[in-house]
Amino acid sequence: MPSSKPTENSTRQLPQKGQLLLDNLRHQLAHLDALPQLTLLGLISGLAAAGIIVAFRLAVDLPLAQIFGSHSEDFESLPRHWHFLLPVIGALLLGIIWQLVPPTNRQVSVGHVLERLHNHQGRMPAANWLLQFCGGIIALLSGQSVGREGPAVHLGAGAASQLGQWLKLPNNCLRTLIGCGVASAIAASFNTPMAGVIFAMEVVLMEYTIIGFIPVMLASVSGAVIAQLVFGQQPAFSIIPIQMNALWELPLIALSGIVIALFAAVFIRLQLLFNRLQGWPVALRLTLAGMVTGTLAWWFPQILGVGYDTIEATMEGQLGIHLLLGILFAKLLATSVSGGLGMPGGLIGPMLYLGAVLGACIGIAASVLLPESGANPSFYVLLGMGAMMAAVINAPLAALITVFELTQNPHTVFPTMLIIVVAVLTTRQLFRCEGIFVAQLEANGFNLSSGPIRRALDRVGVRSVMETEFHRCVHRLTVKQLQLHLQQHPRWLVIDEQGKDKVLLAAADVSSFLDTESLSEEDEVNLLDIPGRQWSLLPIDQQASLYEAQQLLNTLKADALYVERQASPLLSPVVGILTQEHIDHYYRA
Repeated sequence: MPSSKPTENSTRQLPQKGQLLLDNLRHQLAHLDALPQLTLLGLISGLAAAGIIVAFRLAVDLPLAQIFGSHSEDFESLPRHWHFLLPVIGALLLGIIWQLVPPTNRQVSVGHVLERLHNHQGRMPAANWLLQFCGGIIALLSGQSVGREGPAVHLGAGAASQLGQWLKLPNNCLRTLIGCGVASAIAASFNTPMAGVIFAMEVVLMEYTIIGFIPVMLASVSGAVIAQLVFGQQPAFSIIPIQMNALWELPLIALSGIVIALFAAVFIRLQLLFNRLQGWPVALRLTLAGMVTGTLAWWFPQILGVGYDTIEATMEGQLGIHLLLGILFAKLLATSVSGGLGMPGGLIGPMLYLGAVLGACIGIAASVLLPESGANPSFYVLLGMGAMMAAVINAPLAALITVFELTQNPHTVFPTMLIIVVAVLTTRQLFRCEGIFVAQLEANGFNLSSGPIRRALDRVGVRSVMETEFHRCVHRLTVKQLQLHLQQHPRWLVIDEQGKDKVLLAAADVSSFLDTESLSEEDEVNLLDIPGRQWSLLPIDQQASLYEAQQLLNTLKADALYVERQASPLLSPVVGILTQEHIDHYYRA
């Protein structure tokens, strides 16, 4: 009876087969049309990101629920001295942790994701990712004036990036995987799957492509499903259906967009002003942010935390105009200071908060000054949320879909589109303010500019266009050995000897030399003495994109590159040959 125990040969073959399958997957993903493979990986990334976001939300919500009961953001119910002490203590703790961490690992939130995606091919360090997880929890538990979407975006993108790096996938597909992680994180954090897709494409990837949409959509759906299984299907805000009274209210809505643009520009300018203090010790900066928030919260505790309870109270008309104006300016200053000084949190939640409060103020003012208009303050709360978010982060479509999904009120879509257009145009053109994420990165010396050529070359990997018709050999061979190489009709011969630089020869030059010389099969030929061009070869990792290859060719003035596989005892380290001609041919095609 045959034994069920695998033989030694079969045991050796298993890892080899696995390596070959994974290597084949990497080769497919280097191409522009690897939609099925990307979709499957997008689903895996989405599930991983959603699981991490659920853990993050529970780490924040469960302790707050134990303290406040059903209202997990009811910081107002704390004794007054805790309104000051809680953010200060939290900021001190964050400052100590951040001071102990190397400066390169302190970068977190949406800005870090954008910088790593555009300047480092989406390779996100695990240390920053772990710091964001812990720092975001401390910031939200201590009532800092930040949102949870910044940590969510970083955590989702980091999970997808770590998956891609672990599998050593091509860098061009890391972009799409990061979009998948971001979309799933937004969907799982706010129960907004459509907004997750649009935010990932509009704010993070900064492009719309079919090859990107499909995996990102599936990842967002998976994130929403996981979140709804854990947290339920209720929208973030439960409000009665409200809508615009008449079309002649449109001029008032447009005027409201200009007012909101003014506050958005003030917020962006203030945050960039405090961002100039980045040279201060990080512990001092974060402690200062906590003290400013705590001082303002002494009089207006409503500004503590994400503030969804305050937004809902504003929608229901429970807050008077004087209190609304107070928390408007207090929240504006607290969030500007916190964001500018580097508090590890997000901005979208505070922007929705500011937009809601400012919209309520506009609605109340309109109902008093123009009673015949019949303006409903609650209606302007919804409009303000979309307009403020769109104007500050320069993402009009993401803001529109976010407000729609958070409120599930279709009656606000048409007027929200108008106020968003006015607010974004006024912020960009009249006040000359860029979106806050890009503006802050540029202020810190990072550059996100990319033209159409770079975007096209970033979408594909070097393995998609490399030349594979080559043979590796040493520089001294007999005529017979050379003929055996040439019988398989390679285009190139790669002189590859340990401890020496690799050299590339055209096989046609070698063949021509053998045809013109009278040599016997036993004669030895030095390939480096053969007439013809000898190309100097430099290595490039098989995970690199075509843009990275072009940069390497230009920077090092190399003749050609050889695509290098990760060290493996089973497979050749040289995968293919890449020249500038290959890159030009791909782009022009």
